[in-house]
Amino acid sequence: MSILTLFISTAAALSGYSDNSLPITPTVKDTIKASQTVTVQTNIIAPEGYQLVWHDEFNDTSHAEGKCTMPNSDWEYEIAKPGWVNNELQHYVPGITHTGDTLAFISNGTLKLITKKIDKEVYSVRLYAKKSTGFKYGYIEARMKLPTGIGTWPAFWMMPVHYNNDWPASGEIDIMEEVGYDPNVIVGSLHAASHYGSSPASGRTTCSTSQKEFHKYAVEWTSSRITFFVDDKAYYTYNNTNKGHADWPYDAPFYIILNMAWGGNWGGAQGVDESALPTTYEVDYVRVFQKNSK
Repeated sequence: MSILTLFISTAAALSGYSDNSLPITPTVKDTIKASQTVTVQTNIIAPEGYQLVWHDEFNDTSHAEGKCTMPNSDWEYEIAKPGWVNNELQHYVPGITHTGDTLAFISNGTLKLITKKIDKEVYSVRLYAKKSTGFKYGYIEARMKLPTGIGTWPAFWMMPVHYNNDWPASGEIDIMEEVGYDPNVIVGSLHAASHYGSSPASGRTTCSTSQKEFHKYAVEWTSSRITFFVDDKAYYTYNNTNKGHADWPYDAPFYIILNMAWGGNWGGAQGVDESALPTTYEVDYVRVFQKNSK
């Protein structure tokens, strides 16, 4: 596959992956060993026709020494250096930095993902949920409060379980992205061989308090269409027109990703403001619903 140059535009580089990153081999991943007692949630209302199949409510309790538990064993951390994808500036670390700073922790019922400058370098977190199995189709939702600051690039998205380093051919589903220089503009995108990089299948909407309050971001993904939502309101739909894999690779299991990038092709398109650091991307829950089998 040839290396393609992605041009910056107002919607440029929406992808979590970019072709200029493909020749770079990522560093090893670290699997979280902590466990979490899962309780049945009786107050979760599923969309009509769906049932809850997986979720994390981030209700772990704090350790006695004051530090909180990491997300449970359904999650994996990415470990990577700056420039691994999209010319981003952060180091991805497994929750705690070499200096002992905790960048991923749970308290008061939410997961906090911190982006922080330490010794002239910026550190952040990227997490994968159910990476080895993923989910095929469903209503995938998270309730989140987004970070502030020029240079921030929070994302809630999905990649295929059987990814063979062939982006964009194998597909990508970006449920929610926002960049700090364009605050409160929520973007949902799809990437495939026929639509990717600076020209994805994409829609956007405005959520005026996305950085001050929690809001719900979701997709409803079926074999015939993918629809993007903010607070249960649809703002963009992409239909399967049966043109084949190049247009619709979204017929395989995909896994969930939460990450907080700093700078990069899109997040840093108007520079970065390090005075905004540290900044926090806060997640109340992540839930996956699938069609009832009846």
